[in-house]
Amino acid sequence: MNNPERDIDIGRLTMTEIVRLQNLLAQELSRRFEASAAVCFTDIADSTGYFSRFGDAAGRQLQQLHFDLLEQVLRAHEGRLVDTAGDGALSLFKGAREAADAMVELQGRVAEANQLRSREHQLTLRIGLHWGRVLTDGVQVTGDAVNLCSRIASSCEPGAMRLSRDLFLELSGAQRLQCRALGVVQLKGAGRGIELMLMDWRDRHRFPTAVTIVETGQRFDLPMRDIVSFGRLETIEGQSANDIVLALQDAQATRQISRWHFELRRRATGYMLRAVSDHPTQVDGQTVRLGEEVPVVPGSTVRLANVMTLALLSPRHPIGQTGDETLRLDTR
Repeated sequence: MNNPERDIDIGRLTMTEIVRLQNLLAQELSRRFEASAAVCFTDIADSTGYFSRFGDAAGRQLQQLHFDLLEQVLRAHEGRLVDTAGDGALSLFKGAREAADAMVELQGRVAEANQLRSREHQLTLRIGLHWGRVLTDGVQVTGDAVNLCSRIASSCEPGAMRLSRDLFLELSGAQRLQCRALGVVQLKGAGRGIELMLMDWRDRHRFPTAVTIVETGQRFDLPMRDIVSFGRLETIEGQSANDIVLALQDAQATRQISRWHFELRRRATGYMLRAVSDHPTQVDGQTVRLGEEVPVVPGSTVRLANVMTLALLSPRHPIGQTGDETLRLDTR
């Protein structure tokens, strides 16, 4: 093997020759190691708080669950785990469609695993996806696309999947129809705004995405959690008591609702409503007793303590639309 230091006397090169050499090396680096790829970054939401509350052993177990589930979907979709750092993981795919399918499947596997875990020990991920040029030798992966993908994931709400428009344009028509434009988002550390999309990986025909209190008109988007709790109690010992806090204008009527009244528990086929109070709960006219579960879908109504009615909603805007702007999607 030639020794560059022996073949080239660096100290005798002119400035012009050094610039030419730099260009030659850059071209060779790009030719041999640069490629387009789908970059995925997955990260546990609020892991710092989880470690603080439950300790290092429980936190490490949650991390391992994340990595184990991720490796399962990578094998199924020809992806590759590049690196792990703390509770985050960087993965690489040759195709954007495979990457999106893998991340949707990952969310489904997380939901299955969470069925065996209490609400406070649920695994919730933030997922960012980007399509761009990376440098890779088959082991290491570097480049601005990696850094950008990490920042996309960091911008997500817990349980959400965000992707760059570059990756969106590589998706199939059916996959694009699962996406909603977020507009230009200022990402921390990126130094510029990035146009992002939200991929709603839930089946919109089976999973409601929002709830409205009929008596007040107040609307809540459902968090992308596997257990969503509803009740009138807002906090307990400095921690959030319910994901959706229920209240009426009449304080006395509000007190008829339990501190913790019911939960929505995500299953593969949709949400199940589980009553966690012995105060009256009805779903579409059917009484649900303490500990019982019944399925709910977009359009279901929930009556609580004979004082409050909740309407479970499908998306506010038709698929492919956001706000007043309609996405122009090529679904061919």
